[in-house]
Amino acid sequence: MNNADYAYPSNVECAHRVSIPPPQPFVKTLKNSLKETFFPDDPLRQFKNQPPSRRFVLGLQYFLPILEWAPRYNFEFLKSDLIAGITIASLAIPQGISYAKLANLPPILGLYSSFVPPLVYAMMGSSRDLAVGTVAVASLLTASMLGEEVDAKENPTLYLQLAFTATFFAGVFEACLGLLRLGFIVDFLSHATIVGFMAGAATVVCLQQLKAILGLEHFTQGTDLVSVMRSVFTQTHKWRWESGVLGCCFLFFLISTRYFSKRKPKFFWISAMAPLTTVILGSLLVYLTHAEKHGVQVIGELKKGLNPPSFGDLVFVSPYLMTAIKAGIITGVIALAEGIAVGRSFSMFKNYHIDGNKEMIAFGMMNIVGSCTSCYLTTGPFSRSAVNYNAGCKTAVSNIVMAVAVMLTLLFLTPLFHYTPLVVLAAIIISAMLGLIDYEAAMHLWHVDKFDFVVCMSAYIGVVFGSVTIGLVIAISISLLRVLLFVARPRTLVMGNIPDSMIYRNVEQYPNASNVPGILILEIDAPIYFTNASYLRERIARWINEEEDRIKSSGETSLQYVILDMSAVGNIDTSGISMLEEMKKTADRRELKLVLANPGGEVMKKLNKSKFIENIDQEWIYLTVGEAVGACNYMLHTCKSNPAKKDDQAETWNNV
Repeated sequence: MNNADYAYPSNVECAHRVSIPPPQPFVKTLKNSLKETFFPDDPLRQFKNQPPSRRFVLGLQYFLPILEWAPRYNFEFLKSDLIAGITIASLAIPQGISYAKLANLPPILGLYSSFVPPLVYAMMGSSRDLAVGTVAVASLLTASMLGEEVDAKENPTLYLQLAFTATFFAGVFEACLGLLRLGFIVDFLSHATIVGFMAGAATVVCLQQLKAILGLEHFTQGTDLVSVMRSVFTQTHKWRWESGVLGCCFLFFLISTRYFSKRKPKFFWISAMAPLTTVILGSLLVYLTHAEKHGVQVIGELKKGLNPPSFGDLVFVSPYLMTAIKAGIITGVIALAEGIAVGRSFSMFKNYHIDGNKEMIAFGMMNIVGSCTSCYLTTGPFSRSAVNYNAGCKTAVSNIVMAVAVMLTLLFLTPLFHYTPLVVLAAIIISAMLGLIDYEAAMHLWHVDKFDFVVCMSAYIGVVFGSVTIGLVIAISISLLRVLLFVARPRTLVMGNIPDSMIYRNVEQYPNASNVPGILILEIDAPIYFTNASYLRERIARWINEEEDRIKSSGETSLQYVILDMSAVGNIDTSGISMLEEMKKTADRRELKLVLANPGGEVMKKLNKSKFIENIDQEWIYLTVGEAVGACNYMLHTCKSNPAKKDDQAETWNNV
């Protein structure tokens, strides 16, 4: 039925009043608030009603998940993990060497970083599918941020020490986020930000590989597109056609195997083995043809043996301490965002849960331990984890198998990499980076949310034309700006009645929803805080002016009531209460009645404490928009001859 013809409901015995929650002690309120902020998943639930011995065991299992699943481990799991571990080791070895070169670090550090950190993660991580190792973006960030202070060629010892120190602080930062339950900070890196940043970083990494592809010995220290292109085209006379041909052939081979494995998922091992195959073929080709004497650069001698201790190399003194801290925090955040996102993606496929805070602690500890054992920053790269998942891994034992394979390589096989050409490593990096340029995700953002697309492209352009740091800052700034806009400029919507119902919805979303004569219904779509109180006051006043102008032009019943639907107002502060008080005074001056519908418990509690409920009279606060409209309609139709009776009739309605 149309509410314009609303009749007094004689069959209603009583109307429900909006309740005011009973007062709670401040300490209890604070405790609940802190619990919801830092412990939304209630991790302590498993400790309830347990004896002390059991609590101790559960505590150990929380920090060392391997103690939970190891007793259930069986031979079938071992067979699957053995195959997966060997498969990802074949990818980890060439990638580790490549990414260490990208970070301007000795290539052997890439192997060191694929030995110790995976062992730590296998004990502390909660993901069954994450394969731990170095990543290109973190390697590029390390080179970019440390390279601003120290030249890796002029002072390699100090540069190496700073890399270890930055890894140490990245681990401390990650572990602290997990222990203090501050993982939500990483959520400020939105999906759009990560898509744009990763694509930009991948583009920059590919551009950096032109040095090896073209066989150039001198190259720009800048990472932006203009600097790289200038460096490339001012040295055309130094290009080495041998390196170019070799690089293009291996790149074509790697891309072809990736494409084939994507089309035929059963043959995932082909693309997984391709990087190691290119290393073997490239090394044989250089060795047999002596190509290193004709301009093809090679890795050279790799130190044999396991990771040497590096705790004594950490730098905790000025003037480089702040550089290491800054590099550690920024690379740590990026590594966390990538690792947790990858872990959650694969856990969804297998229908199990991973604890983000546990993962942060695991990442932090493996980087702290890694920094003391000659490793640089590690996380869970997507490419390696995808291979691990497709290879059929069952538990984190696949990381242990990979670590053992890398250990054997360090002990016995490192001399075989002497003739590995740098151009092969460049081809491996480029083929891996092309998978990070997710243009389909960017197009999806364009179709779904243009603002997210702007954030994505801002991050991409900032990285490619500025620097990795500039792109990251721009992307995060725009994301935070959007959050502030959501808070500071909440939506207010005009609501109308859906025909033949008591339902009220946004008139823009439902064009068939009709206005109720003499009543303006507004929905506030966000909590009311100091950041948006002034805006809401002005916006509501504008809605009232526009409604009165519309009524004058159409000749309808004059505006008598303004109903604020506060269903979406989860909270309100003192500035918001002051705004409502001002709106009440403004409405009174204009001979309008302000009515509230469905304010939440927290809102009612604060309105009661501020005496606003006494000011507005609780008779003008209703449980639903339908009740509020019904009461206003009843008074409009029964009090036309005597408007002074409105308040009495409102109380009568509430007592019926």
